[in-house]
Amino acid sequence: MSWKEIIQNKWFKLGLWSVLYTAWVIWLGNYWWLLGLGIIFDLHITKKVKWLFWKKEYAPGEKHNVWLDWLDAIIFAVVVVTFINIFFFQAFKIPSSSMESTLYTGDHLFVSKLSYGPRVPQTPLTIPFTHNRAFGGESYSTLIQNKYRRLKGFGEVKRGDIVVFGFPNGDTVLTRRPADDYYAWVRTYGREKTIAQFGPVIVRPTDKKDHYVKRCVAVAGDTLVVKDGLVWVNGVKEPDYPGRQLTYQVITTGSRINPLKLEQLGLNLTELYFDSRLPGYPMMPLTGEMLEKVKALPSVADVTLNLEQFPATGQDTGIFPFSGKTRWTCDYFGPLWVPQKGATVALDTDNLPLYERIIRDFEQNTLQVNGDEILINGEPATTYTFKQDYYFMMGDNRHNSLDSRYWGFVPEDHIVGKPAIIWLSTDGSKSFPKSIRWKRFLKIL
Repeated sequence: MSWKEIIQNKWFKLGLWSVLYTAWVIWLGNYWWLLGLGIIFDLHITKKVKWLFWKKEYAPGEKHNVWLDWLDAIIFAVVVVTFINIFFFQAFKIPSSSMESTLYTGDHLFVSKLSYGPRVPQTPLTIPFTHNRAFGGESYSTLIQNKYRRLKGFGEVKRGDIVVFGFPNGDTVLTRRPADDYYAWVRTYGREKTIAQFGPVIVRPTDKKDHYVKRCVAVAGDTLVVKDGLVWVNGVKEPDYPGRQLTYQVITTGSRINPLKLEQLGLNLTELYFDSRLPGYPMMPLTGEMLEKVKALPSVADVTLNLEQFPATGQDTGIFPFSGKTRWTCDYFGPLWVPQKGATVALDTDNLPLYERIIRDFEQNTLQVNGDEILINGEPATTYTFKQDYYFMMGDNRHNSLDSRYWGFVPEDHIVGKPAIIWLSTDGSKSFPKSIRWKRFLKIL
């Protein structure tokens, strides 16, 4: 028997698909799905049920119906792509400059869900190929809600990883300002005024929050400090990531720097402006390599690092945990311990702002404060034990990134995956075809 005959043999096909399907069921961890082996057997051997009911079987010489053939192709594509999106890879576009010069606005990525293990869909009733929006409204129904469960992946989130995750504050979205942080507006204007001006609000489940991408700078159990804009974890200074950039004031001898020269250095010209009163650029984001090249330009007289000094001034600086007692800034922050699953902390009204959102929203407890007494699920509490791991995320564009310094910890169940490859990159400030960044085409991360 030839290889072609073996491959086309119905028993060989049955065995191959049964093995692959069984392996998937074991990975999924829900053995009720093994009942699907009966369908596979019928598809290849008994053929009693027309499982592909939309697909027409043509007699020899019969003319094909083009519309039915297209329907078959579309249904097949929807099923396959949805399966890939759930368990393997998902497309993602970089929406902002918070990760420059590592990831650029307009980078189109494939995010690997296998890196940390895919989440079993908590909100399975979703329009195919959408995340949370379609046709001007929400693209999902919460009629069915599953408990959080993550399948086995290749590894865990590590310090230094670039991670895609659900925006922690994205559970409540203002319909007229969907890209804004609802909680930041509420702290500034109050809940009623915020909703009256920008509402009504949409409440989203965990797996339907907007996706963000940042670098994980501290994992569960770490103690983090930010000094002079740089991160120290457990007393050790963070590595000098090639794409990490800070913002500098660049004073020139009086004239602008040639835009072509700035573009060659890798700077985003849309983020720069020249102030003739200095004269120079008040805020120029630079990596370590860019910094040395800018200092060497003949027209540059002086370069100074921009830092928000500690302690912060004002009532609400917008810096987590939004308590007047810490007075942290984006450049001087911490020390802050990152919560770890199974760890227990002492609770009081001083440190409660660090953990109240975890206790109430991420780990689904009722939380009340009566004077100095803290009540969790109606019982007095002086300690709390965390149910999952948390992470601290920061953008590589450190002075132009809304990250954990502004909204706190990222829960483990919010983790989506790890960027694997840039399959396309476009510059929105340029016209086609100059807008395509060919050097970033099919770039592996």
